[in-house]
Amino acid sequence: MHDGCSGSFEDGKHVVDKVRMMGFSEQFMPIPLTVICGGCAKEFEMETFECKCPQCGSVHAVTPCHAFDPANVASAGVGY
Repeated sequence: MHDGCSGSFEDGKHVVDKVRMMGFSEQFMPIPLTVICGGCAKEFEMETFECKCPQCGSVHAVTPCHAFDPANVASAGVGY
């Protein structure tokens, strides 16, 4: 069920699935992060634990335990 902060993920889709399963997708993060899109490499601000790049629609997510560092944000691809 919940792996706490020690969970490991194979790819960005697993991170998005985990955030959705936990019910955090639409919740605001404590501090917004400036991230580089994994799809188009454009910079954008991520305010919720799951969000889409406004340029290309690539879905990104980060788990609450790791929401302090943009390096932990994973991309699941466009339209995921």
